[in-house]
Amino acid sequence: MTEFAIRRATDGDLETIVDFNARLAEESEGLLLDRATLRNGVQGVLSHAARGSYYVAYDGGIVGQMMHTREWSDWRNGDIWWIQSVYVHPDHRRRGVCRSLYAHLKGLAAADPDVVGLRLYVERGNAAAQATYAGLGMQHAGYLVMQELLGEVG
Repeated sequence: MTEFAIRRATDGDLETIVDFNARLAEESEGLLLDRATLRNGVQGVLSHAARGSYYVAYDGGIVGQMMHTREWSDWRNGDIWWIQSVYVHPDHRRRGVCRSLYAHLKGLAAADPDVVGLRLYVERGNAAAQATYAGLGMQHAGYLVMQELLGEVG
């Protein structure tokens, strides 16, 4: 598998990340997201590091992305990084892009003594994504995610 160069996303990556997130929502959940809301949400992460970070894989251009946000765990006295907005352009899938992004993020987490783990949520019916994450060494956590969204999504 190819190792891809990974870097932290910058403001210059905004439109690509917005496009990738819109594609992700449509492919994985059949959602058509409002681009203005999505753009503001992505900019909110790029402009405020406390909210999280995007990382991009590139090979002559951006071919994939991964974001993480933070959750404080009082039980573990440390941060759990939640992996979100994972997307690999269709032309680059099954080439190691996700593996490279995950390895980079895991390395950053392991180097930070305040980080105690990595988590993500994945659609129950998305067997391909579940297999990918299991192949990276992740395991089912035994939790069921519940939510109540306030306002419209899409």
